[in-house]
Amino acid sequence: MQQRKVGILLFNEVEVLDFAGPFEVFSLTTYPGTDMKPFEVRTIAQTKEIINTRNGLQVMPYFSFADNPSFDIVVIPGGYGAEEIEIHNDTVLSWIKEQMSKVGLMTSVCTGAFLLAKAGLLEGKKATTHWMDIDRLANEFDVTVQRGAKYVDEGSIMTSGGISAGIDLSFYIVKKLLGEEVARTTAKRMEYDIDFQ
Repeated sequence: MQQRKVGILLFNEVEVLDFAGPFEVFSLTTYPGTDMKPFEVRTIAQTKEIINTRNGLQVMPYFSFADNPSFDIVVIPGGYGAEEIEIHNDTVLSWIKEQMSKVGLMTSVCTGAFLLAKAGLLEGKKATTHWMDIDRLANEFDVTVQRGAKYVDEGSIMTSGGISAGIDLSFYIVKKLLGEEVARTTAKRMEYDIDFQ
């Protein structure tokens, strides 16, 4: 059975649920009737230094850019660190752009969409982000914003709304790759109500 590698980007001032939500969904998913996991989930950051997330949780990245493996899916979370700090970090933007040429699926949660947009990956595409930041996304980039959407599927690139919407997007990806039964079984295990749009 195939195992896809999921890489979740970390950076200082990242919103915790933006990365922890998708981490939980992909990590808990199993093939029906087995303990086999369809996803190997790892965090990655520019360096392996401790990450100080939004509101003070400290996290140690599993990989750095220097030693990251090939991923099948990349998750770009948001938060203040995305929209105000990393959006000016050429190293991070270059890494995202480079990953887009390698992965099967590039995704963002919340204001992680700003990093995708700044890297030129959302040009001419439909996308969404946190409702408080959607006007900024529309004004600063060539993006057709989707208001009120939990997530937007543009094929090899997907974006989701704010914070908890990353969980909804993750379940949508599980459904798309492995079927609705697997997605709903995982959601039940997490006691999470999913409503596929």
